Amino acid sequence: MLCSGNLGAVTAEPIHRQLGLTDDELERIIALLEREPSELELAMYAVMWSEHCSYKSSKVHLGRFPTEAPWVLVGPGEGAGVIDVGDGLAVAVRIESHNHPSAIEPRQGAATGVGGIIRDIFSMGARPIALMDPLRFGTLDDARTRFLFEGVVSGISGYGNAVGVPTVGGEVVFDDCYRGNPLVNVFCLGILPQDRLVLATAEGVGNLAVLLGASTGRDGIGGASVLASAGFQEGSETKRPSVQVGDPFEEKKLIEACLELLDRGLAVGVQDLGAAGISCATSETAAKAGNGMDVDIARVARREPGMNAVEVMTSESQERMLAIVEPANLDAVLELSARWEVRASVIGVVTDTGRFRVYEGKFDAGENADASALAPLADVPVESLGDGPTYHRPMEAPSDLAERQADDPARALLERFPDGTDLSGELLALLGSLNIADKSWVWRQYDHQLFLNTVSGPGGDASVLRIKEAPGRALALSVDGKARQVALDPRIGSKLVVLEATRNVACSGARPMALVNCLNFGNPEHPEVMWQFSEAVDGMSEACSALGLPVIGGNVSFYNESSGVDIDPTPVVGVIGLLEGLGDSPPSTIGFREGQAIVVLGTTAPEFGGSEWADLHGLRNGVPPAADLEIGHALNGLIAALVTERIVTTVHDCADGGLAVSLAEMAIAGGIGFTVDIGGAVGCFSESASRIVLGVDPERVVEILGRASASGIAAEEVGSTGGDRLVATGAFSVALTDAESTWRDAIPNALGLS
Repeated sequence: MLCSGNLGAVTAEPIHRQLGLTDDELERIIALLEREPSELELAMYAVMWSEHCSYKSSKVHLGRFPTEAPWVLVGPGEGAGVIDVGDGLAVAVRIESHNHPSAIEPRQGAATGVGGIIRDIFSMGARPIALMDPLRFGTLDDARTRFLFEGVVSGISGYGNAVGVPTVGGEVVFDDCYRGNPLVNVFCLGILPQDRLVLATAEGVGNLAVLLGASTGRDGIGGASVLASAGFQEGSETKRPSVQVGDPFEEKKLIEACLELLDRGLAVGVQDLGAAGISCATSETAAKAGNGMDVDIARVARREPGMNAVEVMTSESQERMLAIVEPANLDAVLELSARWEVRASVIGVVTDTGRFRVYEGKFDAGENADASALAPLADVPVESLGDGPTYHRPMEAPSDLAERQADDPARALLERFPDGTDLSGELLALLGSLNIADKSWVWRQYDHQLFLNTVSGPGGDASVLRIKEAPGRALALSVDGKARQVALDPRIGSKLVVLEATRNVACSGARPMALVNCLNFGNPEHPEVMWQFSEAVDGMSEACSALGLPVIGGNVSFYNESSGVDIDPTPVVGVIGLLEGLGDSPPSTIGFREGQAIVVLGTTAPEFGGSEWADLHGLRNGVPPAADLEIGHALNGLIAALVTERIVTTVHDCADGGLAVSLAEMAIAGGIGFTVDIGGAVGCFSESASRIVLGVDPERVVEILGRASASGIAAEEVGSTGGDRLVATGAFSVALTDAESTWRDAIPNALGLS
C-alpha cells in the first residue's frame, strides 16, 4: 500500500518498490522525464501503471475480442459500454471486480464495489436501474469463509438497498480454490436517452475540472490500484486501511446531481473517481482529449488533517466524480450542487500544454506570490500516465494438463453407478450441495423490486426488467462463470461460459445483444496463468463471433492467489438481451404445472469433466463438455422464438448438476412432481452443453418437435408432470418434500442458522 509521509523512511527497500514499481519501470519513468521523478510523480506512476489500472499484462490479448455491431454506441475503453435499444433509448452496462478489498474487509470491500460500478454507469448519463453479483468463496466449513460470505452479502445489500438500485440476480459458487482469495464481481445496468450520453473527456482549453461529492480521506489509498495488483500473503490483513469506506446516501445525492447536470447540458465530460483517484480522473480525461491539465490540490476538500500531496492525489475515497465544465456554466453547476447538498470545488483547468501538472495553492496565489508557491509538485507528459508498459509475458500450458485431461471421471463414475443403480441419494446430495442449493438466503437480503421494473428477479435463468420508457419491451440479464471447466480447458470452458449466459437470456425470450466480462485469474507472472488467460480470451472471442455478440466492456483482475497458489481461472460474463412483446406477465418461468408434457431440447453425452457430480465425488480431472457454437446459436434462436410466441411458458436451462437437477428445480419451483425416462447416470447428471427443459401443453408437443427438427436441434419428449414425487424410471424416486427441504436448507444449515 502507499504510505503517508516520507515513503523512504518506512523501510530500507527503495521507494519505487514499496509503491509496486519494478526497477525497469523506474528506469522508463526516468527516461520519460529525463530526470529523477519527485515523490508525487513516482506515486502517480505507481497507481496509474498498476496492473489494475494499466492492464499491462492483458492488453496485448484483449484486442482480439469482437467489439463492433450496428447497435453498439460505446465499446471498451469508457466508463461503461452502451448499446442502442431503440426508441431513442440506450443501455449502459459494466462489470467490475472488488476481490482484494473484499478479502480484507468484506462488508466495505463489497459495498464500495457496488458504489464504484454505479458511478461508472451514471458517469455515462445513464440512470442505474439494476445490479447483479457474481460471487466466489471457499466452502463454508471454516469460520473465516463464513465471515467473508456474510460480510460481502451484507455489504452488497446494505449499499444497494440504501442507494436505491435493486440487485436483481447473480450467482454464488463455493470452491476451495477461493478459500484465501474470494471473488466479488459486480454488474450494473443503466438506461438513458441517447441524447444524454456523455464521455469522459476534458475537451476545451480553459474549461474547469470540478470535483463533486465526498471529501477526500486516507481511506482507500492504493485500495483498488495497488492492493489489487499483488497476491495475498501472510499478514495481508494489515492492508485493511487500504479498503475504501462507502456512504450510499452521499452516492444517491451524487446520482441525482450528476444526472441533472447532464440533462441541463452543464458538463462537457464526466468521470468517476475510482482506482487511482484524482490522479486517474484528471489525467485520463485530459489525455483522451489531447489536452493537458493543471490541478491544484489546495482546492481538494479533505476529511483528515495533515494529508500530503501523495495521499490527496492517490486516495480512492468513494462517492466522488469529476465534471469538466465551461467557465460560463460554473455558477449554475455550483448552484445545482448546493441544492443537492453535494460538495463542489474547482480543482483544475484544461490546458493546451500536453502536460499534467500538480500544484498546491496556485489558483489562489495571485500574481505576486513567491515563485516557490507556483512550482509544480508534479509535471509529466499527460499521456505517459495512461500509457503504461505493455508486457508480453511468457505463456506455457501446465505441465500436467494432458495427464489431467486424460483422467476422464466418466470411467470411475459409471463403474460405480452402472445403469439400474438407485441414484436417489445422489440426486439429494447434489440438491444439498452448496453450488446447486437454494440461494434465497442471499437474494432475500436484497431489494430486487426497486423502481418496479423487475418482471423476473433472482431464482430463474435470467432476470427480466421492463423498459418503462418503451412499453412492451424488456431487458434480460444473466451473469455466469464455469471455472472448473475453464481450468480443464480454458478455450473450451470459456466458450461454455458464453453459451450458458446467452442460453439463459434466450430462455426468457430475449435476443442476446452484448456481453461484458470480468476476467479473474491468478498471478500473471506465472506462465501457466498467462496461457490460461490467452486461451480463455480466444475461446470467448470465438464464441462471441459465432453468436454475433459484441464485447462492449470488461475488467481484468489478476493476482488472485493466496500464498502463491492461484485460483482456478474464472472468466465471468454478463449478457444483456432485448425482449420484444412483453405482456402483463413474465414470458417464461421455470416452475412446472400440472399435466404438462416434458420435452428436452439438445443432446446428452457422457460428459462429466468439471461437473458438479464429479466434484461431489472428488473427481476434478477430464475434459469439459463439447462446445458446439453452431448448435448453441440455433438453440438460442429456437427457444427465444418459442417463448416470445408463447408456445412454451415453462422453460429451464440445463446446466449445473445435469438434467436431473434441472427437472428437480422445476418441480420445486412449481410444487409439482414428475415422471420421466431419461436413462441412468449419464442421462441424469451429465453436463452436456446446449440443453433446455420445457414443460409444455401436450397438444403442442408435435409442433415443438417439428420446430426443433427444422432448426437442427435434437428434441425428445421424456415424460410428464404430476404427483408428489420426482421419478426417473430405473434411476431415482424422491419425495418432492424431501427434495425441496434438502435444497432449501443447505446454506442456512452450513451457516448454522437452522
